[in-house]
Amino acid sequence: MNIRIEKTTCPKAKPVDESQLGFGKVFTDHMFIMEYDTGMGWHDARVVPYQEISLSPAAMVFHYGQEIFEGMKAYRTPDGEIQFFRPEENFKRLNQSAERLVIPELPVEDALEALHALVEVDKDWVPHNDGASLYIRPFIIAVDPFLGVRPGDKYLFMIILSPSGAYYSTGLNPVDIYVETNYVRAVKGGMGYTKTGGNYAASLAGQDEAHKQNYSQVLWLDGVERKYIEEVGAMNIMFVIDGEVVTPELQGSILPGITRKSVLELCRKWGMKVSERRITIQEISDAYDAGKLQEVFGTGTAAVISPVGHLKWGDKVMEINGNKIGEISQKLYDTMTGMQYGRLPDDMGWIVKL
Repeated sequence: MNIRIEKTTCPKAKPVDESQLGFGKVFTDHMFIMEYDTGMGWHDARVVPYQEISLSPAAMVFHYGQEIFEGMKAYRTPDGEIQFFRPEENFKRLNQSAERLVIPELPVEDALEALHALVEVDKDWVPHNDGASLYIRPFIIAVDPFLGVRPGDKYLFMIILSPSGAYYSTGLNPVDIYVETNYVRAVKGGMGYTKTGGNYAASLAGQDEAHKQNYSQVLWLDGVERKYIEEVGAMNIMFVIDGEVVTPELQGSILPGITRKSVLELCRKWGMKVSERRITIQEISDAYDAGKLQEVFGTGTAAVISPVGHLKWGDKVMEINGNKIGEISQKLYDTMTGMQYGRLPDDMGWIVKL
């Protein structure tokens, strides 16, 4: 692509205390933007100063929800290099989401070129603190000023960047999860496997109920029988049952996580028994009662590995592994973050240098 670069004349002051960054609150000096018009395709790729965008009140994204997004990170290594973790997988998934929402495909090589161009301009924003990173949010929205239910003719592809602190500011502590039995997040044949805002909006009621009961996240069950485990609101979920790593199989209602995929590949490489299958909440409860439920953990870009300390299903509260991180969870976390931050060699071919 021919990417035009316009640098800001008013750079922002960078955060002084990176330990106080939080998540998604601070944004860098620049953003990437590219337009799509039917008949022209994707065009006018540019890196410009971070700024407000102007859309018509009739823009289709506001009324019919035609939008998709991704989430990834850039990491700074001990020697100061900047690198990404499997970015091509994120852009492949972006196109899977695009197909389901009838959004024009974005060539993966173009998306990667845009990513590198933007991060190169704002590379000084990549945090130096251990555990901190530059969060990357690519997204596509339909912007036609039209009130009618149809796929758009005009789209914006944008990437914005946000330096973010360590997900676990006090260390890798287990989280408490509430099993949602009233609401459903997605069904097979719907949009559950895509990364689109509607899925997250559908999860808010369950998340609110979990918070009222002092639980941090929601574990969703299937939308038909309400008994098969699907995913946590912002993560895929895995169980270690009698030495076997078990996770729900992908059937169209679960997001195919990049971290999920990587964890399964690592576990298989290590010779562990791994199963992707349908699993009921009753099976998990029975395994807990039999003393066979050894670990439960979530996988996702933000936390990488999120150990579960308590799992609440109805009136039953299951304490997992004494509310402590398990051996497998710790090994996965150490290995993956070690690769991402350049502390361990990448023997999987996952790291892409800036």
